[in-house]
Amino acid sequence: MKVTLFVYGLGGGGAERVISIVANYWVCQGWDVTLIMLLAPTEPSFYPLDPRIKLRALGLAAESANPLIAIARAGQRIARLRQEIITSQPDVVISFMNAVNVYAIVACAGLEIPTIVCEHIYPGATDANKIWQFLMKWTYRYADLVTVLTHNALPFYPAARGYRTIVMPNPVTTPAPIGAMEPLLSTPSAIAIGRLQPQKGFDLLLRAFARLYAKYPDWQLTILGEGPMQAELEELRSQLQLTDRVHFPGLVTNVREYLAQADLFVMPSRFEGFPMALCEAMACGLPVLAADCLSGPRDIIVDGVDGVLVAPEDVDALTTQLDALMSDPARRKQLALNAPQILDRFGVERVMGLWQDAIDSVIDRKRR
Repeated sequence: MKVTLFVYGLGGGGAERVISIVANYWVCQGWDVTLIMLLAPTEPSFYPLDPRIKLRALGLAAESANPLIAIARAGQRIARLRQEIITSQPDVVISFMNAVNVYAIVACAGLEIPTIVCEHIYPGATDANKIWQFLMKWTYRYADLVTVLTHNALPFYPAARGYRTIVMPNPVTTPAPIGAMEPLLSTPSAIAIGRLQPQKGFDLLLRAFARLYAKYPDWQLTILGEGPMQAELEELRSQLQLTDRVHFPGLVTNVREYLAQADLFVMPSRFEGFPMALCEAMACGLPVLAADCLSGPRDIIVDGVDGVLVAPEDVDALTTQLDALMSDPARRKQLALNAPQILDRFGVERVMGLWQDAIDSVIDRKRR
């Protein structure tokens, strides 16, 4: 099987993590994998990629000063992408995330190559502007398959309007054993992971944690990630007098070591897709507390069994559940024992089997 994947870049986000997992899996199965990205070749992959993957970096991700330049650049991207697709001669093209999905569909027009586009956020919470939302709604009808992460995203691309849509959850890898570790976290410690932006709700978490400051003087909070809200969150930390209790190490490559040393994982997001950070925390055997936002955590956590869900954007509720878990080591231990059951539902082999079925179906339909 020859597959060509198309992405914006290979940074440290959850979608990029998924791309690295599926690309590495397929190349290890003997597939011929080409990975095309819009960013320049100087932008390395944050996650390890098998050297057998053929990486093509277009270097066409520059911002446009006005609409005319944007249109010209879009045409340039589509033409270059089309040429790369023709050169790679794939059995199927798979693109990831909204804007590049549009480019992929247009670039594949008339090539008779099956095209799959993947949404990696809840469509109702997309940050795409109205023009891109229109282009997505229009072009997705011409894709051979649209994948969404959860069932409550299906109504955005219904069959009655010409879309072919299925649910494709993210694959969760089994944690690899780790040896001796340098101390990264003090004990006891809560951890959160994600891009520092409003979506992730870290401002809510800081406010909830501040309310428990005096009751749990030994607890620390570490938030891994970087993003546009960093200065704002650091200022809020100072205002709440949490400077010595809340830490922002930035974007790190040894996330697994941090998870191994934490006592509790918290995800206070306002919205999600299918959060890989939450999945990997559970796979590592951490008790987890997550906001029951519109999509994602409720599809991953069995509430009260392998994690705890809390009302979204509710600092009072978040504080109450944090208090309950921080005060109860036995409860945390029971959740931690059940958390790795996520691998039974979303382990790599199971999800990649779903991918195989999806690819076989679009190739067969295209041939017929």
